[in-house]
Amino acid sequence: MSDHTIRPTFDPELQTFLTALEARGPFTLSTEMLPRMRQLDTTEEELDEKLRDRGYERRSVTVPGHLGDPIELAVIQRIGRTGATAAVYTIHGGGMMFGHYLGNLDSYDDWLLDHDVVLLSIDYRLAPEYPDPYPVEDCYAGLVWVAAHADELGIDPDRIVIAGQSAGGGLATGTALLARDRKGPDLLAQILVSPMLDDRDNTVSTLQIDGVGVADRQMTRFGWDAYLGARRATDDVSIYAAPARAENLSGLPRTYIDCGSTEVFRDETVAYASALWAAGVDAELHVWPGAFHGFTSMMPQAVISKTATAALGDWTRRTLGPPAPVAEGSSRALQASLN
Repeated sequence: MSDHTIRPTFDPELQTFLTALEARGPFTLSTEMLPRMRQLDTTEEELDEKLRDRGYERRSVTVPGHLGDPIELAVIQRIGRTGATAAVYTIHGGGMMFGHYLGNLDSYDDWLLDHDVVLLSIDYRLAPEYPDPYPVEDCYAGLVWVAAHADELGIDPDRIVIAGQSAGGGLATGTALLARDRKGPDLLAQILVSPMLDDRDNTVSTLQIDGVGVADRQMTRFGWDAYLGARRATDDVSIYAAPARAENLSGLPRTYIDCGSTEVFRDETVAYASALWAAGVDAELHVWPGAFHGFTSMMPQAVISKTATAALGDWTRRTLGPPAPVAEGSSRALQASLN
């Protein structure tokens, strides 16, 4: 076995998912596959009906994105909610290339919606049609709009949390850096789940997770190439596009950051957490043993998935305070209702 194929073992319970995935044969992402991977798995009408059944409502508003171009922003909250509350501004994953702004709502059940927040999801434009800086600038422009319309949205502008997973985590990180450097909206906290931070493809975990697991080295390189083109891994890449390149992380908000020990983003996640600590930022890091990329959404009932979700829930309670007293069952089954 060569050095680059030596890796931590996968969690035995999670391995069953990978075994079933491998039985389907090799998967190679191509540009031709992107339109299908950008589609919502259900209709918006079906989504809204399921939300209403659980006591939530959704509306989408048009907001200015990068260069003032119109993009969509989803606003999800409990039906009948009044007063100002915390906002969680979410950015969906998909390697900068795919995913849907209404397709990630099930990942906020149990640990977040019980806090009666306003959940916001931005429809940023995707590479390769819209390469850097469009995605991160769209995300930042949406955040600026949210802060400016806090009263209209019923949110407390001092309690805005930014959150993202995978590419969404990378974009959330870049957006937080833009907010710091442009003196933009003050963020209460950031939640970075398995963030995609480094375009340079030179960590141990990128070599270990190559042709194995979920979202491996080849898929990640495909995404960075779509996002950055010929600039990938050169000196001509900004810290907002690839936040692992940032040398000064001072002034960033309180951070929750995690990853799996058997995923391609492991080393860049750990390095970013260390850089946050070096800058004096309050950061909580978890590296889940034997976990592949996206394990909590792909196998939510696995023991390690429940442990990871509980840890994020605990951090959320410490950051936002105890959950609000809402109607029994109004959010607990949201994940099941959206599947």
